[in-house]
Amino acid sequence: MSGFEPIENLEGLVRAALAGVDRPPRVAIARSAEGHVLRAGVQAFERGMAEPVLIGDQEGTARVAAGCGLDISRFRAVEMPDDQGAVAEAVRLFREGEVRFIMKGMVSTATLLKAVLNKETGVPHPSRVLSLVAAFESPVDGRLMLMTDAGVNIRPTLQRKADILRNVLDVARALGMERPRVAVLAATEKINYPAMPSTLDADILTKMARKGEFGEADIQGPLSLDLAMSPQVAASKRCGGPVAGRADILLTPDIESGNILYKSLSTLCGCVMASVVVGSQAPVVVPSRGDSDASKFHSIALASLLAQRTGA
Repeated sequence: MSGFEPIENLEGLVRAALAGVDRPPRVAIARSAEGHVLRAGVQAFERGMAEPVLIGDQEGTARVAAGCGLDISRFRAVEMPDDQGAVAEAVRLFREGEVRFIMKGMVSTATLLKAVLNKETGVPHPSRVLSLVAAFESPVDGRLMLMTDAGVNIRPTLQRKADILRNVLDVARALGMERPRVAVLAATEKINYPAMPSTLDADILTKMARKGEFGEADIQGPLSLDLAMSPQVAASKRCGGPVAGRADILLTPDIESGNILYKSLSTLCGCVMASVVVGSQAPVVVPSRGDSDASKFHSIALASLLAQRTGA
């Protein structure tokens, strides 16, 4: 059981991140001279959700902020003009307890995550992998849903999928989902091996769940996207089970399908996507250049909430 009230939408996510916070947690922004990230950071600060620490070329950051009409004079600034130094400083600040989570600015995701994973100087993390979890409001019925992994693991093995699943279940429980319903996605609900290995992985994960491998959760797969999302489609195809037609979480087979689904939701459906890399003690916000300001802001809300509720 999660012990938290269920969060029903993204505004509820913001309210939960703000609840009971005497002082907003600090977020280290690595390479801060980026307008969209600065806007999201200032908005988060003004809502009382997070306090940015700006790491990077401070002259460039000030120039970008001025061009966006933003006042950043209230924030701590650390001069660190190169990528490696900026990400190392962001991780150091987390390790020393000066910030609660990390956000990517004008630096590549790979460079930032490499610093997070560094065995000697990185963020302490459990034996699981890092993975990207995105929260969004379902275009079908408006419920808050999760999807993973659209941005970190390219072609995960069965064991890695199990770790990605455990990561997203941790997030779901922090959002108040008492018994999350997970659809393990594939192109069909039938096992088709070896032509479609993801269908066999989905079946194995389902059987692992029945044996209690993932705690209090309903996991079903393989399921096609329409079977996972639509009660009508599930009924018409006579697909029963605890998840069909009412999934809370979408687990994609690989990064390509996950990325296409993520961008279909954001671009074609207009969904605001709040996404965070989880699996270490520090939630890491890694906004895409194509993400909207609203997505970046809500990603900070999700990271702030996870920092408060899970420390990871």
